[in-house]
Formats: sequence, C-alpha cells, structure tokens
Amino acid sequence: MSKQLIVNPEKCVSCRTCELMCSFGHHNTFNPRLSAVTVINYEAAMTSVPVMCMQCEEAACMKVCPVGAISQDGNGAFVMDPDKCIVCKMCMSACPLGNISFSPITKKMFKCDLCGGDPKCAKYCPSNAIQFIDPAESPGRKKAVAERFKDVFGEVVTE
Repeated sequence: MSKQLIVNPEKCVSCRTCELMCSFGHHNTFNPRLSAVTVINYEAAMTSVPVMCMQCEEAACMKVCPVGAISQDGNGAFVMDPDKCIVCKMCMSACPLGNISFSPITKKMFKCDLCGGDPKCAKYCPSNAIQFIDPAESPGRKKAVAERFKDVFGEVVTE
C-alpha cells in the first residue's frame, strides 16, 4: 500500500507552516491562499485541523472531470493536468472536503499532489501533526481521529 497523509489534530499548534510550505513549494511564494492545505481553527473545541486532499480511493473529482484532467500518478496522488483543465470547477463541487481550489495567478484549478511523493506539509510540520506514512504503521488511526471529531462536534460517526 502506498503512503498517505495522516493528520493528528491533537498535535496541531495552528502555526500554519504547512500552508506556507505548500504555497512556496508550488508557487514560489508564501501565500496561504495558494496552498492545497488549509488549517481550520475550531475555537469552541480549542483545536486546529490541517485539511488537505486525502487522495480518496474513489476520487469523485476525477470521476466528474469532463476532460480527464485528473489522473492518479505513481505515488497514489490524484493530480491535475493544467493543460487539459478547462476550469469548469466540477471537481471543486465534487470534492466532499472542499480541497480543490482556483488559483487567481495561474487561472487554473489546483489540489494536493503529494509534492511528487515528498509532501512539504508533513516534512516541515514542527509538531508532527501531519505525517506521510504507510497506513499499516498506524492501525486504527482513522477510527481514532473519527472518534475525536465525534467528541469535538457531537456528531455520530459511522464506519
């Protein structure tokens, strides 16, 4: 199984280094608006959560793209081909987590591409809240995170 980004909200210190490194790595500028990761602060729960593309097994973004601009690369990342993209924004609408954005600079859609197999958000996260690991190294991690969200938001999480 390929590596995945794993988020541990309890470790996030809301420094937003992940956002800055993502934008710098892809656009050569420190601009959170150009980042494929967004840190969301939940003040009522006193927690922050880095949110990025989770590279879904059944990628809705890829399925709805009318021109086939999204494909899966050798690292397991669903990547966008900016030359094929017609900016219809169907992928943005289809993403259940809202992790596809429009760049006002390139005038194209963008999303996490796992930085070619070396995601900067995980590499430079000072608190290790974002890790790029083999999911087998962290059994039960998804269930633990879902339980944490259930506690924080009082919602029922089903498997």
